[in-house]
Amino acid sequence: MKVKVGSASVAVERGDITDWDVDAIINAANSTLVMGTGVAAAIKRKGGVLIEEEATRQGPIEVGEAVLTPGGNLAATHVIHAVAMGPDLKTDPETVGRTTRSVLAIADKHRLTSIALPALGTGVGRVAPAAAAEAMVTAVVAHLKAGKTTLKRVVFVLYQDEAFRAFSDTLKRLGALQ
Repeated sequence: MKVKVGSASVAVERGDITDWDVDAIINAANSTLVMGTGVAAAIKRKGGVLIEEEATRQGPIEVGEAVLTPGGNLAATHVIHAVAMGPDLKTDPETVGRTTRSVLAIADKHRLTSIALPALGTGVGRVAPAAAAEAMVTAVVAHLKAGKTTLKRVVFVLYQDEAFRAFSDTLKRLGALQ
């Protein structure tokens, strides 16, 4: 599923985000930026410990914020570590949206043209995939429609069926509204 928003393309793909060849992949991080489990552990395993070392040097950061590190041995040049939940392991769609906006601001600040995002908050954070999709796709579409961005390609890379369907349906609906 792919739509054009402004001068950029937004797509929903199935796969392993650690394989994506983009300027930056997004890591669903914790506020200490230690890469212990889930997607973070996979990124560290594939990309190397340098990614975590660079991240923790910039932490801790607040929920809703994001930082950029090199991508190490990944195909992606960078990793943006986005904190969508605090130490209590709770989050909500509003926080997921705010965190997505922070990711987009970091991407523009560093003049990135392509990013790949996972479904933030849907694992340990227990946000329903449909709610995360609504928050994240809304933030991305609004950002790209505003036009003042370096981004040309945004890909939501989903691993699970439910998230893939939710993001595809949301992008179809919001992409048609522009």
